Amino acid sequence: MALTSEFAAIAKHEHRAAETSDFTRYKIVPARHPARLVGTIFAAVVIASIIYSTSTNPRWGWNVFAEWFFAEPVLAGLGRTLLLTALATVSGSILGTALALARVSRSPLLSGLSWGYIWLLRSIPVIVLLLVLNNLGYLYETITIGIPFTDTVFASYPTTQLLTPFAAAFLGLTLNQSAFFAEIVRGGILSVDQGQLEAAASLGLSHRRQAFRIILPQAMRSILPTGFNEVIGLAKATSMVYVLALPELFYTVQVIYRRNLEVIPLLMVATAWYLAIMTVLSIAQHYIERHYSKGALRNPKPLPFQAFFARFTRQPAAAEVAPETAVDHRGFADAAVLRAGGAISIQGISKSFGSLKVLDGIDLNLPAGSVTAILGPSGSGKSTLLRSINHLERVDAGFIAVDGELVGYEQKGNLLYELKENEILKRRADIGMVFQSFNLFPHLTVLENLIEAPIQVRGAKREEAVQLAQELLARVGLGDKINAYPRQLSGGQQQRVAIARALALRPKVLLFDEPTSALDPELVGEVLDVIKELARTGTTLVVVTHEIGFAREIADTVVFMDGGKILESGPPSKIFTRAEHSRTREFLAKVL
Repeated sequence: MALTSEFAAIAKHEHRAAETSDFTRYKIVPARHPARLVGTIFAAVVIASIIYSTSTNPRWGWNVFAEWFFAEPVLAGLGRTLLLTALATVSGSILGTALALARVSRSPLLSGLSWGYIWLLRSIPVIVLLLVLNNLGYLYETITIGIPFTDTVFASYPTTQLLTPFAAAFLGLTLNQSAFFAEIVRGGILSVDQGQLEAAASLGLSHRRQAFRIILPQAMRSILPTGFNEVIGLAKATSMVYVLALPELFYTVQVIYRRNLEVIPLLMVATAWYLAIMTVLSIAQHYIERHYSKGALRNPKPLPFQAFFARFTRQPAAAEVAPETAVDHRGFADAAVLRAGGAISIQGISKSFGSLKVLDGIDLNLPAGSVTAILGPSGSGKSTLLRSINHLERVDAGFIAVDGELVGYEQKGNLLYELKENEILKRRADIGMVFQSFNLFPHLTVLENLIEAPIQVRGAKREEAVQLAQELLARVGLGDKINAYPRQLSGGQQQRVAIARALALRPKVLLFDEPTSALDPELVGEVLDVIKELARTGTTLVVVTHEIGFAREIADTVVFMDGGKILESGPPSKIFTRAEHSRTREFLAKVL
């Protein structure tokens, strides 16, 4: 009886729970925010008070304001302000960018000169700089163009004729703007991940292309907010050229109110025009920032005008390419898109970082078309060895050759000449590299990531590069992602795109630096499957990995490293079952 009553109680409780679990019939009461309401009322009162005060007080002189707002002298002064702002912005930005690139240059003299310029110009007040330039004719009567330290002169002009008040104002604002803008650009460059530089270098892109296509576009996200603050400050700083008696907006307004004594209305005229200038610049800043934020968000919102025009057309933009209609994974059953692998010869290379010796007398010969897996504990020098093969790390001693061509040197007779960086970049195109953290260019679409190097390094036509990109993406199962940005892809998809990007250059050797370590376990398989297919194509592969089963399956040779040395190498059957070195056996016992 007691048991029956207990079950009845349970059933009754469950029935009540079922009734109360349906919340659709309840009315929702919004949360109250009394502090927010008080703040809103306060703001409304302040705004209403300001509007009432300025509109009812006759001393503001709004009739005088209306009379002079579009007056010809004011518009002429406004035109000079806008012209000075535009010219100084463009020239100061160009000069500032050049100074920033010089500051990060490897030349200590060039970097020091840039630092000295920036230090000096940021120290001098703008008004002092303008007065010095306006009186430069006192110091130098003529400006001469010729060969320094000789009597050869091509042209000579009186300084006072060249440095008119407008020219002095333009030059002074440019010099001042460039010094501040240089530090803004340098900060933006330093904010770009080092992996982006390495990825661009591994593709063989020239230094100029790396700077203007890869680094600066990404740096712009950091540069623009502060940079536009400088431009807005520049527009207001043009008022300082009054010391040169140059009739820009503020000087013109001063001249007028000194004649009619209507100080406040005329100052409001200048204020209103400055507000208009700042509004236009702020709107421009918004849209330019949105442009350079491409790829920064997984689901970026379209600009207002893009959303408007999207209603009338659904055609892809000029930079887009129609994706594959069917998502397939063709794999690499044939090697038509690849080149034959190259042999790798490593002779006695050593590398140290300060007092730490990372590589110590490495000797290794890898046949063309071979697949080599490099194993070892963290800090054993595996990644440094890999990066040395394509010269991302310069070795302290020893030599590396791919297909008989030395990496980083040119042989002439019995002499070896160290190559300049531009020549190294060209040779590096034959040694593709897939990074642990993908290092795709986030501001470029998948297609743009793949076609950048073939066009710029190999000189391929765009149509050919696009066709190859489509084929490679289809082979790695991502034909439908051709117009996506990297941030819109999963980690496994990004790594497959990185593999396709490296293959787009048709390299002789393909290096993988722990290609699965940054992936979730369930994504590892899709990347390993692609590498397994590549292992059967004849391309020379060198893979640094912790995936022991994968190494056992695909590798011709397994190399075990520890302490910067190769302790043992041989076929997988030997290394994994009959390792000779005790350290190898100890390591494998922990990971198998």
